[in-house]
This record gives sequence, C-alpha cells and structure tokens, in this order.
Amino acid sequence: MNMTTSKKIMVTGGLGFIGSNFIEMALERGYRVVNIDKMTYAARKDTNFDQHPNYEFIRADIAELKALPGGISTIVNFAAESHVDNSIASNEVFFKSNVKGVHTLLELLRRKDAVDRPLLVHISTDEVYGDRDTDFFTEEDKLKPSSPYSATKAAADQLVFAWSRTYGVRSRLCRGSNNYGYGQQAEKLIPKTIKLTTKGSKVPVHGNGKYIREWIYVKDYCEAVFKVMEEGKDDEIYNISSGESHTNLEVIKMILKHMGKPQDFYEFVGNRSGQDVRYAIAADKIRSLGWTPKMTLDAYIPEYLKLCETGTAKIKQGMKAKIASKIKGLIGK
Repeated sequence: MNMTTSKKIMVTGGLGFIGSNFIEMALERGYRVVNIDKMTYAARKDTNFDQHPNYEFIRADIAELKALPGGISTIVNFAAESHVDNSIASNEVFFKSNVKGVHTLLELLRRKDAVDRPLLVHISTDEVYGDRDTDFFTEEDKLKPSSPYSATKAAADQLVFAWSRTYGVRSRLCRGSNNYGYGQQAEKLIPKTIKLTTKGSKVPVHGNGKYIREWIYVKDYCEAVFKVMEEGKDDEIYNISSGESHTNLEVIKMILKHMGKPQDFYEFVGNRSGQDVRYAIAADKIRSLGWTPKMTLDAYIPEYLKLCETGTAKIKQGMKAKIASKIKGLIGK
C-alpha cells in the first residue's frame, strides 16, 4: 500500500461529538478524510470541515451502505447511538446503528481482496463490561452489559472478533470511558448540568448521585485512538481511560462551583433502569504504547464554560444574520 493511500482514512459518525474531534485532529496530522454520517439529532452543526481540501463528506447510514470509498487504508467506526436513556425508551434504532451497521461494515470489508482490505478500528465503550464495586476491568474480562445501549455495543464487539477470526478482517478495538469536551450533546451529564443551571433549573440526579464514572477529555481519548490506529496490533482490544473517577454528584458540584452557583442546586430523581454502580477499566496496554492523558476535568471546566459562552454568542449572531437576510429578501420583493 503506497503512502498516499495509507494517509486516506474513512471515519463513520464524524459529525458526532468524538468523531468530529478525531477528524479535526486527523486533518491537522495530514490525513485525507472521508466522513460518513447520517446526520442525526446528535450531529454537530458548528464544524468547518467542508472548507478543508483533504475532507470529503458522504451523507449515509452505515447500516445501509452499499460500498466503501476507494483508496482508504483504515476505517475508524465512531458511528453509534449512545445515549443510555434513549436506548431504554426505544432500543430499535440502537440495534440498527450499533449492530446492523457494524455487520454491514464487516461484510463490505470481507468482500474485498485481502491485499486491498482496510483496517477496521472499532470504537466500543467501557460499558460493555458492566459494573464492579472494586478493582478494574482488563481487556480479558468477560462482557456483562446492563442497558440496551451497552448490549448492542457488546454484540458489535463480538461480530468484530468473529469476522476477524473467520474471514481475516483486520481489526483493533477501543473501549473508552466517559468522554467530555466542547461539542457534546446537551443530553449528557456535563453539558446538561451547564444548560439547566444557566436557565435557573435544578439538575436532576439519578438515585443518590453516588454512581462512579471515569472521565477522559475527548482530545486525550482521540490521541489514544490514533495510537491504536498507527501503532496498535491487529485483533487486540485497548481500554482507554484517564484513571480519573468521580461520582455523578461530585461532577455536578464541580460544575456548580465553577459557575458560582450554590452547591445544593440539584434535585434527586428516581434511578435509571439497570443503573450501573461503578465503571472502572485498566488502561495499562494503551499506556504501554506511550500514551498518557493530559487534561483533568476540574482544570477543563472553566475553559468549557468560556467555549459555551462563545458558542452561544455565535449561534445568536448567526440567527440574527439569517433573520436580517430574510427581511432584506422580503423587502426586495
């Protein structure tokens, strides 16, 4: 495979939160990127990839994809439905995106000649392991998902393993902890807390708020995915985590502190069905490749709040410009 081909990659779900950050970094690194995204409600509308000469966009659902773009060396599959509450309320779309979508990609890869077959870097989640009270899950632990979301991700992982062993599809798998950063959908804990607090509404906290999650900055996570793509081994799983753990309530109070709000500006609500108590994964393997996280949640929140203010101002400015343009058009008629 020549150097030109090896620098062309396909990213699925590249308008989503993590995928969009990955594409931004890939373009900065000199990769040519083909982004395939079906543009759901979670697609970001504030990216400027279309202005880059090495970027190509294809609007498509990976579950209905008929062919792969030519000349690509790697597929990085971020495409997925990911919000647990949504999966509990309506799980069919999760099966289509997270299971059927992966099956479709694997079949398209299987049908290609081995010499022209791209590598698949599949993005999974730490939630496939389920929860545990002590210690950390390693890549060798069995899967015990708790929600429809994590069950579909676990199913996809098993398909990847089977297609690799039976058909020789080259694959590497990333299982990451909770990502945070600018551009995340408002349904997630951190942006939801900021949005509600800004509006003067108390933040709902599931159960007693003591459920523990590991948190990793999205750009640190993407750096780890690049490590797996560029230096990892085929047929290997890589847990990706910063090792920074907080209860949901600690995260909310951290945000309230930086926003200058009372520490009790939240309210307890009922437990989520199938609620996991604690996620914790060992990330020794990815660290052995030379990767280390650089950001902490408490250090990032002030920057995140500034980005939110800037983003809101830009959206308002854009809306005013659109309204002014429409009025001008009506006057001219």
